[in-house]
Amino acid sequence: MMHFADSLTFSGRKVVAAWAALPFPALPGSSLPDVLSAYQQDVPWKLLSSWREQKVSCCFAQSVVLRGICQEKATSCPGQPRSPLHSCESPEQVLQQFFHTQFPGAFSTTHLLQQPCDTRPPFPQFFSPVLTRRGFLLDKAQGFSSAGVESIPVLAALQSSPVLHSLLSGLCQQLQVPNVRRWSSFFTAGVEQDDFQEALEELKTLSQCYETGFGADGSEDEEDSD
Repeated sequence: MMHFADSLTFSGRKVVAAWAALPFPALPGSSLPDVLSAYQQDVPWKLLSSWREQKVSCCFAQSVVLRGICQEKATSCPGQPRSPLHSCESPEQVLQQFFHTQFPGAFSTTHLLQQPCDTRPPFPQFFSPVLTRRGFLLDKAQGFSSAGVESIPVLAALQSSPVLHSLLSGLCQQLQVPNVRRWSSFFTAGVEQDDFQEALEELKTLSQCYETGFGADGSEDEEDSD
């Protein structure tokens, strides 16, 4: 576990963002290349961390896990154009090639598990009626309730990326707004003013570890482009 943490938090970085596609957007019978070929400009997941979602076009390191899709056949659907992903010999290679293309130069580890995520009760039943019992997407709703979804394919990732600069610097700015000297309970808890200021400086330094010459969406920062 320590080796895993070190692989994502090098160069002074200590925070990662969590992302997930719940469920992974796959049609019944579609292969992994079929699904990922539709996401050439983006990644089919949503940010789980508590910050406004931003488009991420680069990252420093990431660990990705895909469950419940690798057993699907590896050939493309009839009539669908083939992509470079269809030339890969295994689902593992497909996933590696996809993330290498999306985030070139990043340190990436990918893992595929055949077993999908079990969603039978007591798992919350909040799924759309366009899902099959195995969690695959359909063009229209099924005749059964979404409570009948028994499992779903899932794509999840931990990612060290420039998007965390905005999160950490924003947190630092929010903590600087209140005048903590007016909060007697703050210091009666044993926190010293100097310790608080030192923690803010450490947080600011940490946020700077996620800076690049580009914004989180891959465009140059306004300050740099002036």
